[in-house]
Amino acid sequence: MKTSRPLGFYVLSVVFALFVLFLYGPTLTIGILSFQGPSGGLTFPMNGVSLHWFRNLFQAQQVGDFGGSFSRSILLGLGVMACTLVFSLLAGFAYRRRFAGGQALFYLTLASLIIPSILVSLGIGLMYDRLGWEPNWFSSAFGAHLTWTLPFGLLIMFAVFNRFDRSYEMAARDLGASPWQTVRLIVLPLIAPSLFGVALFGLTLSYDEFARTLMVAGSFNTLPLEVFGMTTNVTTPVLYALGTLTTLFSFSLIALVLLLMRLSARGGKA
Repeated sequence: MKTSRPLGFYVLSVVFALFVLFLYGPTLTIGILSFQGPSGGLTFPMNGVSLHWFRNLFQAQQVGDFGGSFSRSILLGLGVMACTLVFSLLAGFAYRRRFAGGQALFYLTLASLIIPSILVSLGIGLMYDRLGWEPNWFSSAFGAHLTWTLPFGLLIMFAVFNRFDRSYEMAARDLGASPWQTVRLIVLPLIAPSLFGVALFGLTLSYDEFARTLMVAGSFNTLPLEVFGMTTNVTTPVLYALGTLTTLFSFSLIALVLLLMRLSARGGKA
């Protein structure tokens, strides 16, 4: 028998729908306006429908370097992702046993989440200036991004290993597996979905990081800095086209990682 839902259910449903609209409405609006015709502007009503601004985006721009900034953000994000994944995994293994200074090191790592991002960028920029080094997107910005992504990776790996059943490792050792074989054939396949999650955190957090990059990127902008610069000069929907493409790229990346996590989970069960 069907039971009627209480009034509170419908009230909360409306509140949730409004929240989703508030959260994703601006993104949806940008996506719609990016398909304006050649004579379209930055606001409604739309003046035609076309892919003109997407084609224009890949042509030479009077202001902005979309291709260069996008490639720099991708390379930076991949490097940060790799380091975050490796360091988080090694730290997860290290913290399975107590060692001198481990607690202090843990809190020191998490401190970067408490410090305002702009202060981290300012501090690294000042350090490079005092040492006479030239800040660059692949050096100083790389370190600044790690202060943001690495704590998230550590927290995920600590949670994974805290609930990891060591009986699997003990069984493998009883069957004659070496420590490396136990890690490679037992531990890593079981925690693979979590490793994909750490990698996704590292890449996405680095890809769209603005505040920690602002004062340490040097002469060449990453994509968030380029977009910020374009907002003060570009007065055509080409900026909306850029936002739409970067949003689709982010969602595609998340979908790919979720697919890999699902395939990895199936392999682990097998």
